[in-house]
Amino acid sequence: MLSVLEFIFWLCIALIVHTYVVYPMLMLLVFRQEGVKLEEYEREEELPELSVLIAAYNEEKVIVQKIHSVFNSVYPSSKIHIVVGSDASTDATDRLVDELRGRYPNLQLVRFPGRVGKIGIMNRLVQEHGKGILVLTDANVMFKHQTLYQLVKWFKDERVGLVAANIIKESKNNEGISFQEKKYLSFENLIKSAESKAFQLIMGAEGGCYALRKDLFVPVPAHFIVDDFFITLKVLNSHKFAMFSPTAECTEDVNSDAAGEYRRKVRISSGNFQNLFHFRNNLWPIWKAKTFVFWSHKVLRWLTPFLILIAAVASYFLSLHSLFFMVLFGLQMLGLLLPWLDKLLEFKNPVLKFASHFYLMNMALLQGFFNYVRGIKSSVWQPVERNV
Repeated sequence: MLSVLEFIFWLCIALIVHTYVVYPMLMLLVFRQEGVKLEEYEREEELPELSVLIAAYNEEKVIVQKIHSVFNSVYPSSKIHIVVGSDASTDATDRLVDELRGRYPNLQLVRFPGRVGKIGIMNRLVQEHGKGILVLTDANVMFKHQTLYQLVKWFKDERVGLVAANIIKESKNNEGISFQEKKYLSFENLIKSAESKAFQLIMGAEGGCYALRKDLFVPVPAHFIVDDFFITLKVLNSHKFAMFSPTAECTEDVNSDAAGEYRRKVRISSGNFQNLFHFRNNLWPIWKAKTFVFWSHKVLRWLTPFLILIAAVASYFLSLHSLFFMVLFGLQMLGLLLPWLDKLLEFKNPVLKFASHFYLMNMALLQGFFNYVRGIKSSVWQPVERNV
């Protein structure tokens, strides 16, 4: 019995270490070389038309800057069409977009009379207003001069179905959890870049900014939450490449409010489990690149809170017979307390801060799972307060 418990304990630890340490190092050190040479548009060539689609709800703080950043591009302005879908905004968002239409003739506002959520907006905007290459982006993600060109140039290669931008996280300070979030998400982008080069795939574009061919867009079910992952997997399942473009840089402010960020992670976690069960056919065979990346980069991370709990239970029973496991069990209990201790003591040590962040993320995953089990009725969401 004890040997079985030891096996379970070390298996859980090994799976956690694989997804958070071994796999990232494998990608960054071994599989970071270019696997396939892709055709790309040169700046002087005839570039495709773009439909830049923005779902906005009460974005008066950022919407003007967002629209300016899109049109202030090396990409020909005559090829750019922006459609802002206002999700029954109650602030000045609609008025500000209307005022900009005089300056930008290719700007359009579509008002929704009642809240339908980002997915409802994007489904309708793609169907009624999408043409050429679709660029789906959030109101608070600001483009640089080269962003659109660096996204679209890869679509000259017919094998490319989706290209994700390199969203660089910024914040005015390192308060709350903003520092840990910036470092974690920056590391995530490095992994995506390696996956893209090695296997011509990424396991989920970040929804703040990515481009895809219109004919590959599949309407997202209304109750789904994480639409970017859904769309990326649909593109991969259509046997097209889903790439990450490190040079397609844009910026997004990181929320420093720990409570607001935690709610956002719980919501996203619920959507992760929706996608896990929806795309369960992609869990096998494990030796395929797409399946290996799915398990290593996503599935095992989503399962980590369960692995932590199973390891804790196993180590508890083992601690009754072993001083070594008694110490391990104590350390695990301390780890579970770190988010509350951090809130109370406001850790300054970076190791403690990242350890606290790790357990906080997994608490959000666990809560998100139970929200998924209870059933998700709507994808409509109240955005976090912008740090502007």
